Amino acid sequence: MSAASRFFDNRNVLGPLFMLPAAALLLFFLTYPLGLGVWLGFTDAKIGRVGEWIGIENYEFLVTDSVFRLSVFNTFLYTLVASVFKFVLGLWLALLLNKHIPFKSFVRAVVLLPFIVPTVLSAIAFWWIYDAQFSIVSWVLVKMGVMDHYINFLGEPNLARMSTIIANVWRGVPFVAICLLAGLQTIPPSMYEAASIDGATAFQQFRYITLPMLSPIIAVVMTFSVLFTFTDFQLIWVLTRGGPINATHLMATLSFQRAIPGGALGEGAAIATAMIPFLLAAILFSYFGLQRRRWQQGGSDR
Repeated sequence: MSAASRFFDNRNVLGPLFMLPAAALLLFFLTYPLGLGVWLGFTDAKIGRVGEWIGIENYEFLVTDSVFRLSVFNTFLYTLVASVFKFVLGLWLALLLNKHIPFKSFVRAVVLLPFIVPTVLSAIAFWWIYDAQFSIVSWVLVKMGVMDHYINFLGEPNLARMSTIIANVWRGVPFVAICLLAGLQTIPPSMYEAASIDGATAFQQFRYITLPMLSPIIAVVMTFSVLFTFTDFQLIWVLTRGGPINATHLMATLSFQRAIPGGALGEGAAIATAMIPFLLAAILFSYFGLQRRRWQQGGSDR
């Protein structure tokens, strides 16, 4: 056997070699933009001007900026409420679709449609639904005699927050439901049969079989759901552009507004960089939760 053959037959060499193209793509398209964004956050760069190093001045300004503080509050509120509803509705849908129902395959395909439709198209559809003059919801309520005027869904701060959360939940529930459904189908039916023979109720089976067996899937799925919701941009930007009076500005939309239309690249990059610790915290919370559960089940953390 030649030296070249021995070289390529070595598993420790062949694995990294196959991973090299993907690693190069990740390095170019993820690592470089991330590093550049972090660097810009410490400069006073503007569109058309390179900028100079100013240290943490951008971050000092953001701490005193009421709009930035409001965007942080909005981001956490938006992420928390939307994620809770997506989990509850997604789990309910998954349990429903896991049963023997007529046209189950067709229903599964329909449930997945909101996640397949491009975000911008979904946002435009909700924009029409929430329109102050032509809202189908307001029209139905007025025709039914429930109200005597149209609702300005996107013109009042609290209503705008609620409306954007509903749109995000509608779009995100299918992802959670389909992933949890896949997890449910990995649970052996014999466990439920044994529990039924022992006299366990439906709730007890859900509490002591379904939830524990599904918890690793829930942790992974909800981590992705939280990350997607926390960094949401398209839906908010198309619906409200952060209005009214910054009531729906998230950190992602505020970062874009300050950096591109506003021209302050350094400030926008600082806002985007400020999101990183929160995202890392969500990832680490899920990771250590999974490791703890593996230890409890007698597995190795390695």
